[in-house]
Amino acid sequence: MTKTPDILLDAQAIVALQDALTEEWHQVSVPNAVGHTTAPDFTAAIRQQHQANFEIWHLEDEARAPHATGSEIAEVKRGIDRANQRRNDVMERCDALLLEALAQHGLPVPEAPLHSETPGMILDRLSILTLKIFHTREETMRGDASESHIRRNRERLRLLEEQRSDLAGCLDQLWAQILRGERRFKLYRQLKMYNDPSLNPAVYRKSPG
Repeated sequence: MTKTPDILLDAQAIVALQDALTEEWHQVSVPNAVGHTTAPDFTAAIRQQHQANFEIWHLEDEARAPHATGSEIAEVKRGIDRANQRRNDVMERCDALLLEALAQHGLPVPEAPLHSETPGMILDRLSILTLKIFHTREETMRGDASESHIRRNRERLRLLEEQRSDLAGCLDQLWAQILRGERRFKLYRQLKMYNDPSLNPAVYRKSPG
C-alpha cells in the first residue's frame, strides 16, 4: 500500500496561514523578498507566493493614485513586474515540491487523467481571494462610508468567502484524487517573456548598437 507523501496538502490550514500573514503584514513591515525560487519547504513557498501577491495588490493601488506622477507610475509598474515574476516562479516551486514528495511514493500515477490546473495555480487563486476578503471586510467597517456602500461590500464579502470555501474544497478533493491515483498534474512552466530583455521587442528593438 502506498504511504502518504510527507507533504500533506491541507487547504483549510493554507487558508488560515494566508489569513494570518495578511493580518500580520498589514500591521508590520513586509519582510524583504529573498530566495523566491529556492523555498526550502512547502510552507515557505506558500508564504513567498502570498507575499508576492500582497506586494502586487498594494503596488496596483499606488499605480492608480490620482496624484501619482508618470515617473512614479513607471517605477511602480516595474515593481509589479518584478513581484509578478516572483509570484509565477514560486507557483512553479510549490508544484515542484509537491511532485518531489509524490514521486517518492510512485505518484502521480502516469496513466491517471491529467488535471489542467495544478495545485500551485489553485494556491495562487486562494491567495488572491484572501487579499480580496481582507480588503472587502475593511470596506464594511469604514466609518466614512454610506450605508449602501457597507451593504454592497457585505454582500461582496459573503460571495468572496463562499468562493474561497468552494475553491479550498476543490483543492482538497484534487489532492485526495492524486493520492488515490485517480488524477495527476504536471509542472507547467510559465515562461514569461516581458521580463527577459532578449524576448521583449519593446526592449531589444530600442537597444543601442
